[in-house]
Amino acid sequence: MKKTYITTMPDHIGAFLKASELFEKYGVNITRVSYNKAIDSHTLFIDAEGDEAQLGLADRKLEEIGYLQTAPDDTSIVLLEFTLRDVPGSVSEVLRVIHRYELNISYISSQENGSEYQAFKMGLFVDSEERLREFMAEVQQICPVRVLDYNHSERVFDNSIFYQSFVSGLMELPGLPDVDRNVLLVNSNLVMQMLDEKGMSPFKTFESISRFAELLSLSKGDAFAPRISVCTFSSNTRITLIEPSCGSNTAIIESLGEVLFVDSGYALYEDEMVALFRRLLPGFDDMRKRIFVTHADVDHCGLLPLFDEIIASRQTCDCLTAHYNGEDGFREKNPLHKPYVRICKAVTGYRAPDASRLVDMWGGDTVEPAVEKQRLLQPIGFLDVGEMHFDVFRGAGGHLPGETVLIDYDHHVAFTGDIYVNVHGMTREQAEYNRYAPVLMTSVDTDPVLCTAERAAIMQRLGAGEWKIFGAHGSVKDYSLGVKG
Repeated sequence: MKKTYITTMPDHIGAFLKASELFEKYGVNITRVSYNKAIDSHTLFIDAEGDEAQLGLADRKLEEIGYLQTAPDDTSIVLLEFTLRDVPGSVSEVLRVIHRYELNISYISSQENGSEYQAFKMGLFVDSEERLREFMAEVQQICPVRVLDYNHSERVFDNSIFYQSFVSGLMELPGLPDVDRNVLLVNSNLVMQMLDEKGMSPFKTFESISRFAELLSLSKGDAFAPRISVCTFSSNTRITLIEPSCGSNTAIIESLGEVLFVDSGYALYEDEMVALFRRLLPGFDDMRKRIFVTHADVDHCGLLPLFDEIIASRQTCDCLTAHYNGEDGFREKNPLHKPYVRICKAVTGYRAPDASRLVDMWGGDTVEPAVEKQRLLQPIGFLDVGEMHFDVFRGAGGHLPGETVLIDYDHHVAFTGDIYVNVHGMTREQAEYNRYAPVLMTSVDTDPVLCTAERAAIMQRLGAGEWKIFGAHGSVKDYSLGVKG
């Protein structure tokens, strides 16, 4: 049995030794430790392994000696910016007001900029919004003052409660679901430790996590404005492509009265997407809803619980079943990808679909990994939607095991998932969102070299003519393949 402890240790010699000896006493093995005084001078993460009884004893003893974190109190830190005249004594007036209100200062930063004023930043501990308002009203009589969001500051202004402050900032972003604080604490630390070992600044890591969550939040509600395009192939057949700023595209294939969705984006945007589906498909609520999933990444599978029939490859069905059973999927089995995926699940409200709705139309398509890599695109069957007839190919797992490609040779249409995405066809918002996963996972691909080979194999599978390639991110790609003379 494994467990992650988020401990608060005194900043003195022998503190970790005391914890280590405690675990040793109860036969508990420490499998990971993470501590960085420059980030947080008290918080230390410990992964430990033992049986239930051993870990129970360790829990009680750590709590007795005050090493386990308790729920944070109502005290928080507010970063304020005072615009002061660049003259002797200007800051003293503000400091006198701070002293009178008995506010503790956790951070100070100021630098002259060649003008008559200085932007003087201070982090203050406050325990009451009303008291903060009173303080600011009085200071406003001296100089302009405004509240800054600490997530946007260039430096961490309090390194004794950083993790709690950081996670609190994420949880307060508007539109994001209520999440387990400890999930964010533990996995933010795991990402930081992993990237720190690869030479990336810890503060850059936390800035990336924060900006990623902020971008998700900024696209909610009235700000949800996906790019929508329609490709018509005949009087009976059309494909509508929905491109949100964050997450995968969703395509809707309509042909001869049949409807099939391809991928579904983030769960975070369920309300917005359902409203859009109702507008695009007036009978959406009453229809039997079918969807094809290119692969089992969280940003493609967020709305799957809405669908009656979820069509996927055998490996994708296995991965989604693991999610439903509370087990690790393919991404989470990769230690480089697991922390990001856990954070992503938390801040987007991901929940796995009922496994009974999964349909493996091409059963028995799984092969041994060594053989699979030799078959970059393996034909496994067919999928018909009205007059559209798709050849179905299983990829070799370069992006993610279970990845699947659809090619209609009659209508010259291909759905390529994340094996091929239209990087040059992204909006500015899509491009910014897509910058963060490669940083926080080190790569979005399970095997980048293999994925590159798969991408080339897709193009080789296409025949001569004008093609529409629907990647999972970015706009439809118009691709022309000439006929050899």
